[in-house]
Amino acid sequence: MRTNKLIVAIGAMAVSAGLRAQTVYDITPIMTNELNGTARFVGMGGAMGALGGDITTIGTNPAGIGIYRSNDVAVSLSYNDIQSKGSFNGTTTKDSRSRLSFDQIGFVYSNKVGNNTSLRFVNFGFNYRKQNNFNKRFAMQGNMEGASQTGYMAYQTAQSGATFDSFMDMISLPANEEYKAYENDRFGWLSVMGGRTGLDAAEVTTDEGTKETWFYGWDGDYASYRSETKGGVNVYDFNVSFNVEDRFYFGLTIGAYDVDYSRYSVYGEDLYRESDAGELGASYSFEHWYNTDGSGVDVKLGFIVRPFEYSPLRLGFAVHTPTWYSLTESYSARLRSEYDVVNADNQIERYNAETDSYDGWGGNVVNDYELTTPWKFNVSAGYTVGTSVALGAEYEYADYSSAKLKNADGYEDSYMATQNSFIKEDLKGVHTLRLGVEAKLVPEFSVRAGYNFSSAMYNKNAYKELSPYTTRTDTQYANSFATNTFSVGLGYRLNNFYADMAYVYSTQKSDFYSYDDASLPATKMKDDKSRVLLTLGVRF
Repeated sequence: MRTNKLIVAIGAMAVSAGLRAQTVYDITPIMTNELNGTARFVGMGGAMGALGGDITTIGTNPAGIGIYRSNDVAVSLSYNDIQSKGSFNGTTTKDSRSRLSFDQIGFVYSNKVGNNTSLRFVNFGFNYRKQNNFNKRFAMQGNMEGASQTGYMAYQTAQSGATFDSFMDMISLPANEEYKAYENDRFGWLSVMGGRTGLDAAEVTTDEGTKETWFYGWDGDYASYRSETKGGVNVYDFNVSFNVEDRFYFGLTIGAYDVDYSRYSVYGEDLYRESDAGELGASYSFEHWYNTDGSGVDVKLGFIVRPFEYSPLRLGFAVHTPTWYSLTESYSARLRSEYDVVNADNQIERYNAETDSYDGWGGNVVNDYELTTPWKFNVSAGYTVGTSVALGAEYEYADYSSAKLKNADGYEDSYMATQNSFIKEDLKGVHTLRLGVEAKLVPEFSVRAGYNFSSAMYNKNAYKELSPYTTRTDTQYANSFATNTFSVGLGYRLNNFYADMAYVYSTQKSDFYSYDDASLPATKMKDDKSRVLLTLGVRF
């Protein structure tokens, strides 16, 4: 195990409450963005910041609503399919999840001021869209070649500085006294659960021939992991925009965010260990439940200009303030094991054990905290060829290492300061490029294509290491790499009515680890997401 983060975390936990247990890997799903919105927007890869004229630009460049000269109402539905693949030590496991989704509904009210005034239009808009869809299943399995999460448990226990006797006294307490014991003796629950199920301590024979009990994990034979995540981040954008002389467009959007993220995971291993009586065997199943919900708010400002009066070239710029989130997380765990021990007669006996992480605590651990996401900066260009072709390009940057955590009272105490140092160490700036094209084959029909590239959010050497004092017991994490997204679309217009369809495919690779250990090879994880999107709308 790597220890530089752990040393920092131990110092922070010594002066702050151990129950708070947010990690970098808990907040990154909330901060990511998917290509979503109307089918036209998606079909063009979202590269409409300078072109404007689509409801979804409320959330990228608010000035895009200033392009409107008529009212607009649109609603979008999609069918999503996510295929996940995990390859570990030569074994490949696949899983998938498919479902329908309500992705967008919005309107624009266009208010004409005059033809000869400097201010031509004042437009108002509202749009709901799903910023992130968390619905996914993932699985991995394979030969551990001796590596085991139980070694991580034993390592955490040893790092707490506990003697074996004091540790055993702690884990043998009645359930209703465990929380008090945690406060006084500062044992993490990964250690406690491992101890109560025979997984992170063992009797060993020393070089002098005496038998002692040490914190010592088992050898891993075979492991499996599966998880299911649900929920999403929903955004409600309220916009006002201005058209000045049909050359300058300004927009302001206030966004309200709703977060609902849940994850269930189960990790298990088959184990073995040598003893004087022969080889001992064991197995266990470790279940985890995690949930985050809450709300947030941000402000977006945008500007579009036609720099040359008789040219269709448009240039756009937008800045998004941080999203200020107020969040609540809750989590719990259950560990079941079967394991062999050598009795006083030097015979092997098998035991069964089960422990729930928070029995006697009144259910899940619940923590409130605040998250501030980074600023975003967006520049774009758009060009039209007559009324037949539209071209869009867009670049966006956000420095995710600048995200900040605070406690429920809005302060960066010592614990949150430590987590923020981990954010700065593990995350980095993300560069996003969007390209799109639309061509009208005939006045009624259009075809579209788009491409997105987003660089990796995680630094190459990022990892998750739990403090030996924490109540968190879920050790798994994944470092995601760059995302590539491709889209195509069709559009149909008949008088005031329009119907658009888009197909979008995105692919992303990640390195998944069931726990942190420099000797543990990564599970090579690949997510392929496909979505078919339909938008129906009316302009009048």
